[in-house]
Amino acid sequence: MRLGIMQPYFFPYLGYFALIKYCNRFIFFDTPQYIRHGWCNRNRILKQDGTPSYITVPVKKSPRETPINKILIDNSADWRGKIFGQLNIYRKSAPNYDRVIEFLRGVLGGEYESLSRLCIDTTKAVCSLLGIRTEFDTLSEMDIVFDEPHAPDEWCLNITKALDYPCYVNPPGGMSFYDRAKYERSGIKLEFLAANLHEYSQMKGHEFVPGLSVIDALMFLKPDEVSAMLDDYSVM
Repeated sequence: MRLGIMQPYFFPYLGYFALIKYCNRFIFFDTPQYIRHGWCNRNRILKQDGTPSYITVPVKKSPRETPINKILIDNSADWRGKIFGQLNIYRKSAPNYDRVIEFLRGVLGGEYESLSRLCIDTTKAVCSLLGIRTEFDTLSEMDIVFDEPHAPDEWCLNITKALDYPCYVNPPGGMSFYDRAKYERSGIKLEFLAANLHEYSQMKGHEFVPGLSVIDALMFLKPDEVSAMLDDYSVM
């Protein structure tokens, strides 16, 4: 049984969904401090010239130490309209444009005040579209007691221990600071999942841009093709 724990992001890239699909249970880690200019309220799509640009959910000002689950969306701006306007460049080149826009209008149509709730709901909706059946939890809503962490890699270690999972899975970016021996001493297997994400046909006449929002992949690939791509990975 494998456990994944990640902060909630706004329509994240395919590697995020590969991690979710690989795990039996996935926890949205919504209690740490919100980091400005991170991936919680924005992601990247393509512009007309084939280069990336950001789609963004504006947030209200808050103290620096505010946790992710307390960040509020600034709904005084028509951020949905702006995002759909930015996505309009896909109309001529993306075969799935109409279906993706219909899907996005559905998942973004609710009234949201909480940024984390928006990110969590939209991520779950994408998973449903892709046929991913992983069990989800949100840390701030869980009745769980775990040891106080004393190092950055102990948050996930202590949560995994408290839930009695034998394996914790992290993206490969954590290899530089996660102590594998520390996990092994606690009887937990630490794995790093590196998704082998393949190039796909994007806008004609432009070089492929990797690491974009899942929205980009859905514009050009069918859901089952995206889901199949998530099954190609390396475990370290």
